[in-house]
Amino acid sequence: MGLIKIIHLTAVVLTIVGFITRGILLLRQSPLMKTVWVKKMPHIVDTVLLLSGITLAWVTHQNPVEQPWLATKLSALLLYIGLGLIAFRFAKTKGVQLVSWLAAIVVFFFMVSVAMTKNPFIL
Repeated sequence: MGLIKIIHLTAVVLTIVGFITRGILLLRQSPLMKTVWVKKMPHIVDTVLLLSGITLAWVTHQNPVEQPWLATKLSALLLYIGLGLIAFRFAKTKGVQLVSWLAAIVVFFFMVSVAMTKNPFIL
């Protein structure tokens, strides 16, 4: 389990650093947003993150139905994904991009706090 946890935690850091970086590039309308690495890398990192998270849950016999903190974290993950989609694909204005990007960052750190405390009610 130790290696899986290290992989998962590394992916957590890489995903938020990448998300913040891409948001800055988006808001600055940087041409870097059209590069292959900016388009592909988040999918690779997020796949590793998701697979390592599923593996950790399986190895430790964690079930979201039985663990409210895990159900909360998964629900927040769906919200994070939705806000990211709004920020990077669907927002028509810079204001909506900014608000949805910032909200996604807040949700991300909420997920981290829930994972660290195993408390679904932490704010």
